[in-house]
Amino acid sequence: MAENAYIPRLRTVYDRDIRGKLTEQFGLTNAMQVPRLEKVVLNMGIGEAVNDRKKVELAANDLALIAGQKPVVTHSRKAIATFKLREGQAIGAKVTLRKAKMYEFIDRLINVALPRVRDFRGLNPKSFDGRGNYSLGLKEHIVFPEIDYDKSGETWGMDITVCTTAANDEQARALLTAFNFPFRQ
Repeated sequence: MAENAYIPRLRTVYDRDIRGKLTEQFGLTNAMQVPRLEKVVLNMGIGEAVNDRKKVELAANDLALIAGQKPVVTHSRKAIATFKLREGQAIGAKVTLRKAKMYEFIDRLINVALPRVRDFRGLNPKSFDGRGNYSLGLKEHIVFPEIDYDKSGETWGMDITVCTTAANDEQARALLTAFNFPFRQ
């Protein structure tokens, strides 16, 4: 790592506080056993793209603003006549964040975006997949401060998957709770 490299606030908190707390809580002996964040995947599926191709480009631009890096446009794998969908048609966008950008995104998600969600009562504690990964969905992408609602004009939902190195859901829940994820009681 470069000498004057930028280290995100949440990474410093993890190294200073969370890692030691998790080691003690689960009685881990090896430093590599301690759960840590691996990556965050943001996904937007644009159903209206069947009728209007420009909507995927608009969604990809918004996702780029939110993530801070260029998303990949996803295409349909097969044709489905009832949805008027052809094979190879652009239907969404996704982006994978790692390292510094991942910590910055999670910081903004917890402290800025989630408090702006209407009727927010906390995250579902049952949305773990059994292998230590957590998924959540947002109905509106405009909760992020990077998106100017007047310019965007449309609201799309997005899926956020937080991948950890935790061995099970209990360790992953402890890790995300330490990062102040607002789980429902």
